[in-house]
Amino acid sequence: MLTRIAVTSCIAAIGLAAPTHAADLDDIIYAPDLPVTQPVEIGTGWYLRGDLGYSARTRGEATSYSVFSAVPPTYTATNFDSSSLDNHWSGAIGMGYSFTDYLRGDLTFDYSEGDFNGATGPAVFSQNFEQYGFMANVYADLGTYAGFTPYVGAGAGITRVTWDTLALVRPFVLDTNLPGEENWRFTYALMAGVSYDITKDLKLDLGYRYSKVDGDAQFGYDTVTAAAGAVGVQSNDNGIEKHEIRAGLRYALW
Repeated sequence: MLTRIAVTSCIAAIGLAAPTHAADLDDIIYAPDLPVTQPVEIGTGWYLRGDLGYSARTRGEATSYSVFSAVPPTYTATNFDSSSLDNHWSGAIGMGYSFTDYLRGDLTFDYSEGDFNGATGPAVFSQNFEQYGFMANVYADLGTYAGFTPYVGAGAGITRVTWDTLALVRPFVLDTNLPGEENWRFTYALMAGVSYDITKDLKLDLGYRYSKVDGDAQFGYDTVTAAAGAVGVQSNDNGIEKHEIRAGLRYALW
């Protein structure tokens, strides 16, 4: 009799405890406040870019030069009868980061070549130059429509302008070449254009770019004039200013 009472009591106790444990387990498994782990993307936003540009108009050529007279030492500003700059093709490579769907920035290395032509009286001069430098650029993307994304941007940086020897093309006279100058200069640029999504990671970019390199020394005095006492430079350019059409590609790395 005692055995039956003990067994019955144990069964009743187990039956009372079982619903409590089941309820506790349900609260643990189905608790609505448990945090949900989200996947995190590392590196999203980095891209590489490459561009080719054609300058429809380049200005900033030297318009005058200095003539030195030794006795007494005087410098006389003399205008070229005509002068012009040609600087058609340019290229750039760089790396950037998209901070949001509407804001991105990049760092680029830019390179281009060109030439100067000037004339005064019967004398015609020619001088080549090259420029390379680094630009920091920021862009505002204005939304994507059917794969097309219009944008505006601005940039600033430094450019190394290297002028070769100014050569007298005609009439040819020995020892009339003038030494070219080279220097680093501040540069700024303004951009506008549109990109197109070729694939998820590859974009075609077509745009307009205005850039201005500060003016500085272009060529110095020949050795004979320098020996006679001339100092400084004989002519400065007025800053290389370009209006370019540019086409390029941007490739997302991750």
